[in-house]
Amino acid sequence: MLTTDLEQVLIWRAERDRIAAAEPAEKAALLAGRAQAIRRRVVQMIMTARQGHVGGDMSVTDILTTLFYGTLRIDPADLPKDRDRFILSKGHCAAALYATLASCGYFSPNELDTFMAEGSALNGHPNRVKVPGVETNTGPLGHGLPVAVGQAVGAHLAGSPARVFVVAGDGELQEGSNWEALMAAAHYGLENLTLVVDRNRLQQGARTEDTNGLDPLDARLAAFGCEVRSVDGHNHLALAEAYAPSTTGGPVAVIANTIKGKGISFMEDRVEWHHKVPTSEQADQALLELA
Repeated sequence: MLTTDLEQVLIWRAERDRIAAAEPAEKAALLAGRAQAIRRRVVQMIMTARQGHVGGDMSVTDILTTLFYGTLRIDPADLPKDRDRFILSKGHCAAALYATLASCGYFSPNELDTFMAEGSALNGHPNRVKVPGVETNTGPLGHGLPVAVGQAVGAHLAGSPARVFVVAGDGELQEGSNWEALMAAAHYGLENLTLVVDRNRLQQGARTEDTNGLDPLDARLAAFGCEVRSVDGHNHLALAEAYAPSTTGGPVAVIANTIKGKGISFMEDRVEWHHKVPTSEQADQALLELA
């Protein structure tokens, strides 16, 4: 059973407070440094496990870092009912989520060495029963956003100030359940719901636009009642601004334009790195580039 690492929580609190108090340039540098540390840890995890989804982990890391270090009203050592909620709908990128959660102190960073090992709580898809900080099980694509809509409705009914954030892959939006969920979110005026799309334009085996085109994604999301914000998904300050509350009284959709394999030259925008393990030489190069 994983438990909160109180010492790590104190480290996270101090880093989060420093980021909150920093001027924009320093804030961007601090978030970028944290994101690179998470990317390095993910590479190490995948090399130890000899499996994982490294390309998507790299593209989503800046999205997660900005949320957990600059946006979410959370504290791993204090879980009130009105805390913000986060769901990683693209659950196959669990390594990036686990590395982020561990850095916040939801559990000891040492546990990351057990990623995908037999009997480990940190399996290939997040499990809310086993992993602190995970709000719902994900893995089968198209499920996270509907659950987030339910949580946002629940917050409304309870009169809670909680906001609900959900990160989905762009290929995942080919699942119809997402669009049903967005219709409901607009119908119920869920201004407390923010969908973040990791728009790296690649999915397993091909580009999204060759598989089942999503463009114009901004217009489609707007047609389903979302307040759409399109940003550079690797620009931490732009992401933080895009995560601001709704101004329209309805759900927010952030299109975070990212690069699969971000930060590692031989992985960037390469479809084969959706689910592939680097060689030892490639891992050394990746860690060097991420330094």
